[in-house]
Amino acid sequence: MTTAFNLLQQLCSGTPVFPLALTIGTYLLGAAIQRRTRWPLANPVLISILLIAVTLRALHIPYATYFGGAQLLHFLLGPATVALAIPLVSAMEHIRRALWPMLLALLAGSVTSMVSGYALVRLCGGSQVLALSMLPKSLTTPIALDIAQNIGAIPSLVAVLAILAGILVAVSINDVVHWIQVKDPSAIGLAAGTAGSGVGASHVLDQHPLSAAFAAVAIGLNGLITACLAPFFAAWLKHW
Repeated sequence: MTTAFNLLQQLCSGTPVFPLALTIGTYLLGAAIQRRTRWPLANPVLISILLIAVTLRALHIPYATYFGGAQLLHFLLGPATVALAIPLVSAMEHIRRALWPMLLALLAGSVTSMVSGYALVRLCGGSQVLALSMLPKSLTTPIALDIAQNIGAIPSLVAVLAILAGILVAVSINDVVHWIQVKDPSAIGLAAGTAGSGVGASHVLDQHPLSAAFAAVAIGLNGLITACLAPFFAAWLKHW
């Protein structure tokens, strides 16, 4: 039994295709579970993360080894994000008419996200650096990591928080908008992209073309607004 396990471990850790197969396979499994159960917590990204973590732990495969084999998928994140421009172009007239209200909503969402995250950690007794790591939690991971380096946050923690924030938005946004009786697809898309970045936006992409377009705008503009404001907020909040 031990010999077979060791052989499986060596085979998986030494095969470049294994990380790709593991990532894609666990995500497809998560998507299938979500379709079958219709349970909000059955999010494909969350299920995939948990299954990958358990597999790497069980087989004693270092994360660096796994990540090295999954570089192709990491590279494709860029084109996938750019592809969000497709629904954006088709809804350009709607975006133009709602430009100023949308910018005000994005500014309010960015400031609220940063201040509330920081304040919550500090009120719970968390350290300053932990609280600063909450500032870019609603952004797509590459932007969040760049901001983390500029404000004295912990990049690895910021990456985890950004992913968790996206998953939280994905599993809760339908219930939240139903509770507050928001039915406008553009508002739903804007909220998903602002609060949950790419993971949150992916949950509303197939609900309505306007939801997809406004989510794409929110991801980019919220990243820009937060990148501009976060250093000033960090410098100001460090005195509190």
